[in-house]
Amino acid sequence: MTGFNEENHTNGNSLLRWPGESARSAVFLRPDLAGLQASPLTIGLLAVLLVGLGVLLQRVGITGPALFYWQAIASGWLTTVLLLWACWLVVRSRAGAPGVATLFAVLLLQQIVISAPLWGLYLLLPQVPGLTPQSLAWAQWVAPFVVVGWVALAGAVLLMRQAATGSVRAAVLMLFLLAAAVDLFVPPMQFWYPDTSAARMAALEEKRLHFTQEVMERQSGVLVDTLNALRPQRAGVVDLYAITFAPYADENVFRRESNLVSDVMRTRFDAQGHTLQLINHAETAGELPWATGLNLQRAIFRAASLMDHNEDILFIHLTSHGAQDGKLAASFDPLDVEPVTPAQLRAWLDDAGVRFRVISVSACYSGSWIAPLAEPGTLVMTAADAEHTSYGCGRKSELTFFGRAMYGEQLRSTRSFEAAHAQARKVIDQREKEAGKTDGYSNPQIAMGEAVRSRLAALAARLDASGP
Repeated sequence: MTGFNEENHTNGNSLLRWPGESARSAVFLRPDLAGLQASPLTIGLLAVLLVGLGVLLQRVGITGPALFYWQAIASGWLTTVLLLWACWLVVRSRAGAPGVATLFAVLLLQQIVISAPLWGLYLLLPQVPGLTPQSLAWAQWVAPFVVVGWVALAGAVLLMRQAATGSVRAAVLMLFLLAAAVDLFVPPMQFWYPDTSAARMAALEEKRLHFTQEVMERQSGVLVDTLNALRPQRAGVVDLYAITFAPYADENVFRRESNLVSDVMRTRFDAQGHTLQLINHAETAGELPWATGLNLQRAIFRAASLMDHNEDILFIHLTSHGAQDGKLAASFDPLDVEPVTPAQLRAWLDDAGVRFRVISVSACYSGSWIAPLAEPGTLVMTAADAEHTSYGCGRKSELTFFGRAMYGEQLRSTRSFEAAHAQARKVIDQREKEAGKTDGYSNPQIAMGEAVRSRLAALAARLDASGP
């Protein structure tokens, strides 16, 4: 190790003195730097050791696949410049002071001595029995301040003891405070980042339908059983039949919204035994009929065969991604599922002879469904107009903004779809502004036919008379 310029033990320049004196300074004891001399090789070896330690600790701190970003080596050098400046000020202020390289080498070793055990303890915290997630989150927030603060204070004390004048000591303190602020608030780039592509692929694989003969045969039985489970209409009673359609398997938000809407129809609109869910999702592939255009057509025809067309209402809620051409996105890999269009839905309803209809479309650009579906016996409600996206249909969303406001909130206190939609518009507008939606207000739309209005009023009157 010639980089440490070791001559003999009598001159105090033993290899073992470097970590020893650095450790003393790390706990604020006065080190004996007499005879210690650092060469460029010394600085290089310590820098490699410090960077290597950071690379190792960062990788250990990431669970699962990670990507190495070697370009991070080019960031974070402002702190180094500030520390070298502080060392230079000290050496310049006092004759006989250790050299800049020696002081800087001690600072590097000091940082290793302090940060290695502290970060090691931090990485072991998740293994501590009884430690709550809140405590772990608090430790995660505090840890950088503890490590950086200790390193900065120990380094400042080391150099201030070597400085000859009060002004130099003040300058050294300011430089270390600035270096600490840079480390905390303008941190260098990380060498390792979670491999989100691998996690995303794993999540998609979990959601992916495993298309086997058993699954196919079971689905046929599920569809038949579900259609047969629908109950006939009650004579003299305005009944509501409800179908929810969630064809996009890659987003859980649509499945959750389908469940919510079905529950609201059952509990608020007396649709027990008259509700049917069509969902594309790997977790429900063996329990619920798949959301395909053909199954939606079958569900419409089955409900129509049980309804009194002169008094009953068919409610259909469709939730997915939408396109400006009006197509409702469908995905259930490896099954090939075609998107549903408003023209198709109108044709199926007409062919089935359904007279009174409530169509709810929760999708971007869903206002394009209004014109093709509007007629005297139909109420059409959409989450957006034809020019704007709706909001809340991503992986991080619990519900879409429309589904939450319309079905999770407003229809809990009223049975008027018009009143609920009017209130939901206001709520959605406010929430989109708070969320920072960039393409403008989604502008949910509604078109009420006069014939269906009287049927809905009769339904609401019957239900309101029986209780909240």
